[in-house]
Amino acid sequence: MNVVECGFDVRGRRIAARCWHDASLPPLLALHGWQDNAATFDRLAPLLPEFHIVAMDFAGHGFSDWRPEGVRYHTVDHVDDVLAVLDQLGWDKFSLLGHSMGAGIGVLLAGALPARIERLLLIDGIGPWPAEAEQAPQILREALLEWQAYAPREERVFDDMESAVVARRRGFTPLSDEAARLLCRRGVKAVPGGFSWTLDRRVRQHSPQRFSEAEAQAFLRHITAPVLLVRAEPGFPAAAAMFDARWPLLRQGVLRRMEGSHHLHLEEQAPAVAAAIREFCAHN
Repeated sequence: MNVVECGFDVRGRRIAARCWHDASLPPLLALHGWQDNAATFDRLAPLLPEFHIVAMDFAGHGFSDWRPEGVRYHTVDHVDDVLAVLDQLGWDKFSLLGHSMGAGIGVLLAGALPARIERLLLIDGIGPWPAEAEQAPQILREALLEWQAYAPREERVFDDMESAVVARRRGFTPLSDEAARLLCRRGVKAVPGGFSWTLDRRVRQHSPQRFSEAEAQAFLRHITAPVLLVRAEPGFPAAAAMFDARWPLLRQGVLRRMEGSHHLHLEEQAPAVAAAIREFCAHN
């Protein structure tokens, strides 16, 4: 597989990445989902040889550094990190590929800086997860209490790598054994006594503030690049109404529905996802 490891210094922290294909090819930045890492593109990226692909690990994920102790993980801070990586790459214009949370961050960036996006490729995600105004006090209350109760502690240690793979396979969105194994290669580290997650536990904490649906839709309306949305069916739980409301807001869009799970790009449907991307890019 034509892939190399690379890294970026973002305000004193290392953001790790996996890079595929020759750097002279058209650039494509790939953004993974919540609690995943850059290896989520290990099956898809080799099938897109037309692009130089850089798939970064968000802070607190994969091989990237954790945020300093006492600091939360905010979605907009991830957007800042993405922009810093893009500037270090020297990419003024590029295509962006995002899965799930990565698709949400991609929508925020494409809506805020539309002139920099050549194409936007979304896999089972269409913007940030919203909250209505009347939910704000409850959301903040839950986040405050959760943060107050948080204390650094020793991470869970698995006796062997296989135990970690089984745990990852049974996560919030279930994975095949092969997909879980790919993510664990980058999501698990050797520690005394066994293996532990590379993921910072703070990533799992609730955000104290979310975009409203109206705000999320405003970002979609500001996107000027052509957009491909690969919608998995059944896909992400409880998201059908959100997709249906947001999709018509895009100026230029192609919707492809595919049978498969939320991680269909990492499963056996990866060739079909790659074919949809290649067909879309050939005409946009």
